[in-house]
Amino acid sequence: MHHMWTDMKTAINRRSFVKNGLATAGLATAGAGFLATTSSTLAEAGPEEHSGRLTKGDAALLRFAAAAEILETDFWVQYNELAGVQDNEFPGGGGGGNPAYAAALTVLDSDMAQYVHFLNAYLASKGATTVSLEQFRTLPGSSATGSTGTLRLTNLTQLTLDTSWWTRYRDSEHNPDLDPNFTFPQAVPTLFTAQHTAIPRTDDDTKDPNFLQAIANTAAFHFPTIEQGGTSLYPSMAQRATSVEVLRILISIGPTETMHFQTWSDKAGNAPALTAVDPVTGVSVTFPNLNSPPFGGEEFQTNLIMPEPCPFLSRKLPPCSIIRPTETKGIAKGVVKFLTDMGLFIGQSQAFFDFLNDLAEDADEARRGR
Repeated sequence: MHHMWTDMKTAINRRSFVKNGLATAGLATAGAGFLATTSSTLAEAGPEEHSGRLTKGDAALLRFAAAAEILETDFWVQYNELAGVQDNEFPGGGGGGNPAYAAALTVLDSDMAQYVHFLNAYLASKGATTVSLEQFRTLPGSSATGSTGTLRLTNLTQLTLDTSWWTRYRDSEHNPDLDPNFTFPQAVPTLFTAQHTAIPRTDDDTKDPNFLQAIANTAAFHFPTIEQGGTSLYPSMAQRATSVEVLRILISIGPTETMHFQTWSDKAGNAPALTAVDPVTGVSVTFPNLNSPPFGGEEFQTNLIMPEPCPFLSRKLPPCSIIRPTETKGIAKGVVKFLTDMGLFIGQSQAFFDFLNDLAEDADEARRGR
């Protein structure tokens, strides 16, 4: 099936390369399911890994990055199952998917970030504690055709999406780091109210083509909403890194999030204009034609996907095209709040939130040089 998943093989090959490279280095045992503290640096590690243990802060930054990637992987698996990925190497791949949902997603394309194995293996190689969220896999997910029915970490059926990133990156006058109280307009205002499903919850959700397209459109805006968060997270955390090698990891992974963000924001512009009412909840959603009034203009035009130059660091300096925001203070806790407000964790336990907030607090306490 050749549609939105054409890039998937590339992602899988990249993951396989990383995984196989780690196995060669004797680190393959430190996978995503590894939770215990490990105290010995592996003898097979390269010379850079003998340069010393990680600072407490650096380890916390990498653990939070790994947790974020675990959560991202969880919902990509759900999307991939329902879209019918034809690859047995990918979890949930090789199934037929949900043909109706897959057809509604043909306006899109896909890649995914899977760095969990690498980050955990690197932490283990430095004698640091790795991270796992497996004990929190408790959410039921979709029961529609294509879903494996396994328990999930994330909830894709009750999303409230902040689509203000659309205008934030097109606005030449404002930067959230300099204008924290400025409200950037929403691309899809109704997605920012009530709760919307981005996957068919049951096969009943696939019976009305208009509502099914609304579900697919919701997914189309969920993807870049997530990726713009990662686009800001990595450079924000990088400013706190002490080890040059940890800095290298963060600034090497971060730009791939940006590549995903730009691809998805371009694809979201293809979401067909429509209005639909959720037959289960009664919630209405409207996807506007972003190129026509009352939208339109440079802030909404769908083919303007390059970041406009905006004020950066100081208004005394000339405008500059940048990732925004990249203010580092409170970045990790901000990401947890952002994902929680999105509804991604509806149904999760208090223990899950406590664990995630502990990881975030530790990351936010990291300081360069100590």
